[in-house]
Amino acid sequence: MNSLKKYHLSETSKIVSSSVPGKKSKLLLDLQKDIESSVVSYPRSMPIAIKRAKGSIIEDVDGNQFIDFFSGCGVLNVGHSNDFVLEYVKNQQSELIHALDFPTENKLLLIQKIINHLPKNIREDYKVSFGGPTGSDAVEAAIKLAKIKTGRDGIIAFTGGYHGMTSGALAVTSDTFFRNNLTSLMPNVHFAPYNYPYRKTSDISNEIDGIAYFKNILTNGHSGISKPAAILVEPIQGEGGNIVPEDGYLEELVRIAHENDVLVIFDEIQCGFFRTGSFLEFMNTSAVPDIITFSKGFGGIGFPISGLIYKKEIEAWGPAAHIGTFRGNQVSIAAARGAFDFIETYNIEEHTIAIGSYLLEKLKELEEENPFIGEVRGRGMMIGVEFVKDKKNKEPFPEFIKEFRFQCFQRGLLFEVGGHYSNVLRLVPPLVTTYKIVDAAIAIMKKAIAVCMEEYLEPTLA
Repeated sequence: MNSLKKYHLSETSKIVSSSVPGKKSKLLLDLQKDIESSVVSYPRSMPIAIKRAKGSIIEDVDGNQFIDFFSGCGVLNVGHSNDFVLEYVKNQQSELIHALDFPTENKLLLIQKIINHLPKNIREDYKVSFGGPTGSDAVEAAIKLAKIKTGRDGIIAFTGGYHGMTSGALAVTSDTFFRNNLTSLMPNVHFAPYNYPYRKTSDISNEIDGIAYFKNILTNGHSGISKPAAILVEPIQGEGGNIVPEDGYLEELVRIAHENDVLVIFDEIQCGFFRTGSFLEFMNTSAVPDIITFSKGFGGIGFPISGLIYKKEIEAWGPAAHIGTFRGNQVSIAAARGAFDFIETYNIEEHTIAIGSYLLEKLKELEEENPFIGEVRGRGMMIGVEFVKDKKNKEPFPEFIKEFRFQCFQRGLLFEVGGHYSNVLRLVPPLVTTYKIVDAAIAIMKKAIAVCMEEYLEPTLA
């Protein structure tokens, strides 16, 4: 789509410093280390200091330009500093910024857009509630609403799931890396296996017939787990490795949950807002949740916003039962409206499907050529590439992807690594990414793989 070119700084990477990070970035990284908290994470694996960004391109303070297939952790769905969206932002900033939960035309227009993008047959069933500015806030609110509605306390989450870093959201996040230093989290959370098609036939598998396991929890009086208030699941797992479950999996989860009077929460914080082509990922299935959490990409270009879309029939809380000073920030709401209008104007739904298919095709070509790429998977612009030591036994190969990521970074390509075994290349590019940018990213990957193969191929096959 040629008309999207103007929304990017360029359509390729450009490394001008003798090494990355450059001198100016090093100075700022060192200063950050001295004066900012040690919880800083991303500059450890992507050590740059950012000066500006536009579209799918980030420029650091040394003048190096990077292709951004990370999107601020899946936030920048319509790209960095999108001029179309910024007009909405500027207009709103000059009029009203903070309004608590008072009605404004700005907010009510956004709510109508959200509801009108749901499938026609269920639009009238849902309403919207804004929360604090992050996805964790939405998850906390969803859990609270489910508990109030059912009068029950437990939550069933899923292995590989990531839902945030506040106490309740972390309690339903399975990654023990984030949990090991904590002695107390929200109680009565239990984990069921998530559907992981690639590893169902692997010796290293977490599937364990997940549907049967889940059904047993709810129907076996000796499962040891009391009936929960809700289940909380990502329709496509993000941090877990961009895992797309098998067809029918979500539908069966919802059916079993509803048969047992358990509410269903879909966490669409990362896979929602057109990332997979559809407005929300559940719309690619026939599964219908009771509560949907949203955040990240809803802010379009990085403005913080979060909330719930939930069935009117489960309304259970009254005035001030869940509040937040910065809920529904008017500028973030304007940015969301702008992002909706941009997506419609430029037919981004169709573009996301087309460019995502193109990227998948190019990555599958790499899979055929490389003995360490076990699977390329994804939908739209949410793609995972899983690295293994051997395609037959599927043993994870996190060492390879660590070096691969470094080599890509040196050449100007940014992405995140995740997965159940930290061996998955996670690609969540801006939805405005062009074909030329994809080609440039693939070229970088090919060069990086060639370097990594020199180190790992012979020792591995010896």
